Order: sequence, then C-alpha cells, then structure tokens
Amino acid sequence: MKSNRPENSHQAALLRVLRDGPRSRAELADLIAIPSASGGFPVSVLPVSGIHPHPGRMSRSKLNSELDRLVGLGLIELDGLAASRGGRRSSQVRLSRNTRFAGIDIGATSVDVAVTDGELRVLGHVNEPCDIRLGPAHVLDRVLALAAKLREQGLFSQLHGAGIGVPGPVSFAEGVPVAPPIMPGWDRYPMRETVSQELGCPALLDNDVNIMALGELHAGVARQVGDFLLLKIGTGIGCGIVVDGKIYRGVSGSAGDIGHMRVDELGPVCACGNTGCLEAYFGGAALAAQAQVVARSGRSPFLSERLTATGRLSAEDVAAAATQGDAAAIQLIRDGGRRVGQVLAGLVSFFNPGLVIIAGGVSQLGHVLLAEIRSVVYRRSLPLATGNLPIVLSELEDTAGVVGAARLISDHVYSA
Repeated sequence: MKSNRPENSHQAALLRVLRDGPRSRAELADLIAIPSASGGFPVSVLPVSGIHPHPGRMSRSKLNSELDRLVGLGLIELDGLAASRGGRRSSQVRLSRNTRFAGIDIGATSVDVAVTDGELRVLGHVNEPCDIRLGPAHVLDRVLALAAKLREQGLFSQLHGAGIGVPGPVSFAEGVPVAPPIMPGWDRYPMRETVSQELGCPALLDNDVNIMALGELHAGVARQVGDFLLLKIGTGIGCGIVVDGKIYRGVSGSAGDIGHMRVDELGPVCACGNTGCLEAYFGGAALAAQAQVVARSGRSPFLSERLTATGRLSAEDVAAAATQGDAAAIQLIRDGGRRVGQVLAGLVSFFNPGLVIIAGGVSQLGHVLLAEIRSVVYRRSLPLATGNLPIVLSELEDTAGVVGAARLISDHVYSA
C-alpha cells in the first residue's frame, strides 16, 4: 500500500511547493536545488509565482531522486513536458490527482463541509443550518451526513486528511475545545480523534478564525502577505494572527480572542459571563437585540416592518435596512464599527500588520462598517503603523473556512 505521507523533510518541502500548482523540474531546481557551482551555499533567486526560495535546499541530483521517490509513493505524478527555457524541455510534475482533503467549518448556526484536491481546489461544497448549542453528537452527525453526500457524488473514495474549525477556544495540541462560551456541552470533547476515526484519516482541530486566516493566506487577498490580521465578526468576534506565513496561536491556543476584550466595564453581560466585552456590543446576537430595540421604538420603519412580519431580526436585516438608507440601521453599524475600530487600533499599534481583513457574517454589513473601522484605526493608530496598511473585506465569502481547514490538514500531511 502506498504511503500518504512524505518520508523526509526534502519530500515535504517539494509537496508544499507543488500544492500551489504543477511545476517543471527546472522551476523546482530554481526554488530548492543548490546550483553545483555554488559550493553548497544558497544563492539568491527570484521568486517564481509568489513562491520564495526554500531555505532547506538540496542538490539537483537529490532533488531529482526525491521527485522520483514521490512518484513511486503515489504522492506526485508526471504531467507532461514544460515549455522550453532555451534548451531541452523539462518534465513537469504535480500532486497526485487522487489526493483528497476535507475542510469542515462548524459555525454557531451552520455547518460547511467541502472536499478539495491536493492543490486545495474545492471540488464539492455543501452546507446546512445547524445550531452549535445542540451539542457535539448532533453536530458531528450532520458533519458526517454532509461528508457522505459528497462521497455519494463520487468526489472521493478515500480522504487523506480532514481539517476542522469550531467557533470557540481550542487546545490545538490536544484537539479539543476548551470552555467555549457559545458551545454548551463541547468542553474537552475529543473532536479531532472522533472525526479521525469516523472518516478514517488524520484530522486536526482549530479555532474557526484561524482556519479562515489560513484560507485567506492560501487563496484570498493575503496570498502575498506574510504578516496580517483577520478579524471575524459573526455570532462571535475573533482575530486570526498570521506571522511570517504561519498562524500564531499563543502558548495555550487562545491568542486572538479579542471578542472578550472589555470595551466598557459598565456594559452588557456577555455570553462568557463578563461585562462590557466587544462581542456583547457587536456580535451577531448583540446586533440583532439592538435592532429589535430600534424597531420597537419606531426609529426604523424598515426594521419595524420586518419584525412584525417575521417576529425576529438578524444582522442581515440590519444590512438590508442600511442598503435602503435607513438612518437608524446605519447608525447601529457605525456604532459597532467604532467599537471594533477602537480595539483594532490597539492591535495595529501593537502588531504592525501588513494587512487587515474583515470577514464573517456581520462583515456583510459592507462598506458602511468598513469605512467606520478604517476611520477609527487610521485616526487612532500611529502613522508609521497605518501609512501603508490596507483594511479590506474578505473576498472568499463562505469558502475561507473550508479552504483554510483543508490547508491546515495539508500542512500536516505534507510534513515529514
């Protein structure tokens, strides 16, 4: 039986480069091999299609030997001849077309499951509403049902790995959620081990914001950025921190939990039990509650009408009201954006990122929200930190999480 894992660090480096698409042997030599005239020391070469020269170089003969070995292991395959670079045409290699990863993005109110190939292209993506509060057994049952649907569509017969994101604090080393505020019954549930057993492949569990950041790093606006922040504003609020192209999780995995930073000690009670948290002011549930107050007061005819018709309001209703020019809804968005901007300004001054991405369901409030966040951050942070700082909305919409989850497990599978 052929192995699903590389045998050494050289093979792992080659697989991670090929994850970004097929390469000729000559291109791989430019990226990884040490030219014979260099005496064994790395030389500076131009990056190829955004890939920077790999620090762990190998000789050209070693490169070709490892590529041949990877073909034998079934991890890569030959892909014809590349365009000529002035001499004999080099053969092209790519990851095996049979490689499959699952990306599982569990949110507070929905579950998404996707299957990708080895290059993390989404081959199939299904989702359904699902309440995280119903507990891990129910949610896992829905995850497996969606995975079975993708299997029935002929998208995979075997998975090489599964990445999972959940909307709460995670011990990455143990693969379990830890006291997640909006996930009753999930504390220390062995999610990683359970999914691995059920799907018959390696699995990794991380916070949903971290997997979204990995999705942006692989296929979104952060592809060429090594240091950035991804701010997710949904039912909860969190921040993915990427340093030198890698997720920074902190010592215990709780880095980036900014939704529970206090912005007003006299503020409303948060789901975590504390008062005045950012999430208690501008998470999805908080915004819906504020919208109901505005609707019942009569200050927003649009929201009043929607509340009468449906009996409830959501962040989507606030967004719809704002697009109709509803002044009260626009003010709700600006108030929330101002509080988010105040917290983000501190993060920008501290971390000095090269990019800030705003994502998540509440981010669909759009450019009114983005403009308010930008205004506060650019005004309150030092010019040196914000002079060349783009603050943008995510362009991946609902695929950031599943692509990032696939990237997470592929990093593991494509390691020695």
